[in-house]
This record gives sequence, C-alpha cells and structure tokens, in this order.
Amino acid sequence: MQKRKEIFLCAINNILSGTCLEDCKFCTQSVRYHADIERYSYKAIEQIIEEAKSAKANGALGYCLVTAGKGLDEKKTEFVARAARAIKTEVSGLNLIACNGTADRDQLRYLKEHGIDSYNHNLETSENYYPEICTSHGWQERYQTCVDAKSAGLTLCTGGIFGMGEGAKDREDLLEAIASLEPESTPLNFYHPNPALPIKTRNLTQEEALEVIRKARALLGEERLLMVAGGRELLFSGSEAKMFEAGANAIVIGNYLTTSGQAPHKDLELLEKLGYAVATDCG
Repeated sequence: MQKRKEIFLCAINNILSGTCLEDCKFCTQSVRYHADIERYSYKAIEQIIEEAKSAKANGALGYCLVTAGKGLDEKKTEFVARAARAIKTEVSGLNLIACNGTADRDQLRYLKEHGIDSYNHNLETSENYYPEICTSHGWQERYQTCVDAKSAGLTLCTGGIFGMGEGAKDREDLLEAIASLEPESTPLNFYHPNPALPIKTRNLTQEEALEVIRKARALLGEERLLMVAGGRELLFSGSEAKMFEAGANAIVIGNYLTTSGQAPHKDLELLEKLGYAVATDCG
C-alpha cells in the first residue's frame, strides 16, 4: 500500500500581543493603526505550557512563540528563553520556533541554548516593494536576521505575505530571495484585510495564490516544508485539496496572531477526508 502524503501541523502562540511601534501597513499588532485586537504583555508561562500541550494533542509538531515589536531586547530574550525551557520540560516532541523580530547572533545563540530549535523571520515581500508596506525599518535588516539565525545554529523559517498590492515580479523576487536563504520551512501568508489597516484589499486570486505555491515548491525543492499559513481560510475554504496538490505540505492549525482560524479538530477531519496523514515526526 502506498504511504499517504503527510501534512506537517504548526501552531502559533502570541505570547506578547499588540505592542509594536513599527509602521508595517499589513499588521494589526502595530499600535499606530488602533486595530481592535487583544493587547497584552508577557503571557503567563503556565498558560503558554498549557497551550503547548493542547497544540501537541491536536497534532502540532511545530510550536511558534511570537512576540510583538521590532525585535529582541534583554527582557524579551530572557522571557522567550524561560518559556522555551518550561515547554521542553513539560511537553516532548515539539519543534520550538521563536518569532521575535530583528535579532543578533548572540541573542539567537542564547535562544538556541535554552531550547529554541528554529527561528521565524519573514521577508514579507520583495526588497523593491518593501518601502510601500513599511518605512520604519528596512528589508535588508530582515534578510540579515535570517542569515544570522542560520549562523547561530537554528533552522530557519522564513516566508512572506502575498496580496498586499505587489506585482507579479515582486512575488517572484520574494520567492527567489527566500530560496536563496535555503530555509527549512517557508510559511506562505495571504493578506487578510482589516478595516484599521492602510492596505484595504487583497489583490490576489485563488489561482494566483496556487501559482505562488507551485513556484515556491519548484524553487525550494521537494524536501522542504511549505506551509500555507495566514489567509488560508479566506482563500482556500472548500478548496484545500488544491493547495496540497500545488505543493504545500504544512498548515497552521488553530488561531493566527490576531485573527481566528478554524477549530483544530475541523482541520484534522478535513485532512482525513482528503486522504492525508498528519506528520508525527519533526525529522
């Protein structure tokens, strides 16, 4: 009997929410746009552990600890490290991912020493289009953090957001930049409009999104994780088989940073219905 294609599941935990001072036009976590989201500082470690247990019970192998803000400082670095140590003590079998913005090599090494396995820092869009979506920091800074994450011994997770007004060449340039970093995993996000944000609409059809997935798979090779993340429910509801056929082999389950996702049990039922197995091994 042929082995069923396995889909890798990842869950996100927003452990510090809505406190960012940057001006990224796609992000509800920026305080500049006054989006109606839950804002809080430093979630309790005990709550993070319980949520990690729940994610693992729902089949997640990747577990991402996200903090709002441009990057790491001493307090934030130590908080992420404490959370990672606590999770590793209580929950086995999770690939712990930190997503904490700009970071230097020493900070990244410290996170690795304290239990973080991977670092997620998305390039977001092409270098050329980046000034259209953010002016408070530059694209090269993002790219360098990705380089430093790998040099610190962490596996790299980097991707971007599609449908923010960029053109086809920007999408191709972004995918080529991602591929140049040779990441272990790549999250493809599709813009989710919010009334508070300056970018009001998504300029991307489902077929264009599928073409993004196909091109990403061709550039990254067959062995890498290619994840459909934010915007999946908006763009692919009822058509999930198409994104897997195009080359995706991973999804985010549960809620996203500030928007609600589908209940995890519904995703598990969907994968079973489509004939896919849930991956059970990070390797």
